[in-house]
Amino acid sequence: MNLKLLFYFIIFLSLIIQANAQKYTISGYVEDSGTGEKIFMSNVYNSLKMQGTASNAYGFYSLSLPGGEVKLVCSYVGYKAFVLSFQLHRDTVINIQLNQSMQLQEVVVKGGGSNDNLRSSQMSINEISLKTVKSLPAFLGEVDPIKILQLLPGVQTGTEGSTGLYVRGGGPDQNLILLDGVPVYNASHLFGFFSVFNADALNTITLIKGGFPARYGGRLSSVLDIRMKEGNMKKIVGEGSIGLVASRFTLEGPIIKDKASFIFSARRTLLDLWAGPLAHKIDPKESIPGYYFYDLNAKLNYKFSEKDRLYLSFYSGDDLGTYNKSDKTSTTNNSDDNFRLNWGNTTTALRWNHLYSSKLFSNTTLTLSRYNFNTHIRYFSINKGVTSDYESTYDSGIHDAAARIDFDYVPAPGHYIRFGLSNIIHDFNPGVIAYDLNASGGITNNNNLSYGGNHVAAQEQGLYVEDDYQVTQRLKMNVGLHLSGFTVQNQWYKSLQPRLSLNYIVNDRFSLKAAYSDMTQYLHLLSNSNIGLPTDLWLPSTNRVKPMKSKQYALGFVYAINQMYQFSFESFYKYMKNMIEYKEGAVYWGQYDDWQDKIETGDGWSYGSEFLLEKKTGKTTGWIGYTLSWNNRKFANINSGKTFPARYDERHDLSVVVNHQFNQKVDMGLTWVYSSGPAFTLNAEEFLLYSPDKPLGGNTIIQSAGAHNGFRMPAYHRLDLGFNFHKKKRWGEQVWRVGVYNLYSRRNPFFIYTQNETSTDKSGIVVQNLSFKQVSLFPIIPSVTYSFSF
Repeated sequence: MNLKLLFYFIIFLSLIIQANAQKYTISGYVEDSGTGEKIFMSNVYNSLKMQGTASNAYGFYSLSLPGGEVKLVCSYVGYKAFVLSFQLHRDTVINIQLNQSMQLQEVVVKGGGSNDNLRSSQMSINEISLKTVKSLPAFLGEVDPIKILQLLPGVQTGTEGSTGLYVRGGGPDQNLILLDGVPVYNASHLFGFFSVFNADALNTITLIKGGFPARYGGRLSSVLDIRMKEGNMKKIVGEGSIGLVASRFTLEGPIIKDKASFIFSARRTLLDLWAGPLAHKIDPKESIPGYYFYDLNAKLNYKFSEKDRLYLSFYSGDDLGTYNKSDKTSTTNNSDDNFRLNWGNTTTALRWNHLYSSKLFSNTTLTLSRYNFNTHIRYFSINKGVTSDYESTYDSGIHDAAARIDFDYVPAPGHYIRFGLSNIIHDFNPGVIAYDLNASGGITNNNNLSYGGNHVAAQEQGLYVEDDYQVTQRLKMNVGLHLSGFTVQNQWYKSLQPRLSLNYIVNDRFSLKAAYSDMTQYLHLLSNSNIGLPTDLWLPSTNRVKPMKSKQYALGFVYAINQMYQFSFESFYKYMKNMIEYKEGAVYWGQYDDWQDKIETGDGWSYGSEFLLEKKTGKTTGWIGYTLSWNNRKFANINSGKTFPARYDERHDLSVVVNHQFNQKVDMGLTWVYSSGPAFTLNAEEFLLYSPDKPLGGNTIIQSAGAHNGFRMPAYHRLDLGFNFHKKKRWGEQVWRVGVYNLYSRRNPFFIYTQNETSTDKSGIVVQNLSFKQVSLFPIIPSVTYSFSF
């Protein structure tokens, strides 16, 4: 019956198309006149009758109108409006080039126009300006778009300094993070303190928290769609920066002017170059851990004709941490410890844009994605002639190969139809621990022991259709269906997911919005609740572990107070089922069973309200965002089956963001954040249990905890301040960025633990007292970054 419903829905759309077919079509591309970069979500409309459309992710637009007089307007924030009046008598191609505006104004959180959020059928969507990302104060001076997204209502941050995104009660595994359309499975560097996204290589950053269009699928809580720059078609340009944490450099330009271009961007941390030698100088005898990360972005694009364009994009990034310690006191007594931790992503995408007609546009994509996590430990020692050699490795990851085709069909004003299909081949490595043990002196040798799960192959299919439909002059809706399937271990899961967003425009300043989204996720992230190494495991649904599902409802309104201020409110409720967590007492290390034996399955729900007040234009811009929310879980075998708060259930979340441009040479950014303390589980005690039935025998750590997530950390708050000093040079521009993180040095908790302390009371009796200890990471931290562009 589900397939029949989909069939009837497509027939219904086709009837609507025929009923609204128009005679002439204006189509073309919208691009930046200075760089040739395509402009996404620009507004293109006939101002005489207020009939319009928006450019797609590749800058293409199509607008069908009755013949006669037309006043074509194209607008996008930060650019001067394009206006052209003419008589429409036939299908017409108009490629629009927009000139950047030099006025002192900037929309901080934008969606293509100052009142686009008021008119758009979609809700819960934000696009972040790259100018805003670079102007606000940055942690250790390192510009990071993810940290700007964390300042939006409905998005919580997790632990101190983390780049994690916890959107409307969902976990980090429930975010579909796309880089040029390719999923990125681990978006963090430096154990979560920085993201993998180099702002210099990016073009657009779009976050969707609810009311998901049918073209997106596979996750429950959000879509983060990040697009790289295409490369300047007009001239060679470059930019870069040198900071305390990392340096980066970007070069882009034409291969063939107005026909082919490239962009190459590289970033590498500097920590290993100065932190290690400095620590060694302080204490030459101490072994110093080594660490670095890097990112490489590259993209080529070639314009074969007005109807065909080809894009090839690539990303690679890795983190590598090492620790080496040697003690060679003599030839008969020495030891050598080595530890290596490595994780990283590689993505590749090949795209072909084809224009079938002035109304039909397609994008065909082939992608590869790889995420690997690896640890290697070796201990070698000689003690009184007895040699011990212990070596272990751990490998896990996920590899994808995918094909996808998407169509944009714009038959008439008031209809923007998208449809497409995709297939992803997954290869999961749930994690294998391998040992190599050798010893002398009468001890039995054990060689090449391996434990853990086998590789799991799976396929994920998707089919969707959606229509952005102008029902009446005041009512607009986005309606669609997403049909997905997942094949694994001779099991086929299928899901039909309806999506609906409504926008009723009450007047020129006020609109009411509502949305419903049904989502299914076939991938799981098994994560320890304790702070530690990045040992999170990507795992598939299996014949024992069902896919996660969610239903989200949202209501809200948008009120344009005037041309400068806009206020929006959204209230949401989301129910999630088939979520997974570790069993109580289970820990990552020392468990050799199948991962499916380590987990419990349960349900979750979250609800709350979000408020956002924005100032969009003028020398001073910014926003105030506030979220009031509840986030709960219920598992039959966790917390005795009682409801408990999720790890990042933070009742109140407030952010204040201010940008001020004093003049063309100096601007400043300020952010202040406050959130209630997250929930956590406090271990009351732990003891060792001898386990002769386990491989290698030995002791297993058993932890006895109090109520699951039954404790709360203190509230988190922090003030950051930064100034940017610009100076024009003959060769380009230089910028000094001076910032202070945590200006009033608030000691925010990173984690809390218990410690037994021995004391003697007045009568001389020795007593044991249980005390709570807080670990904080970052006091006040100044930073200086030098940036340049040419």
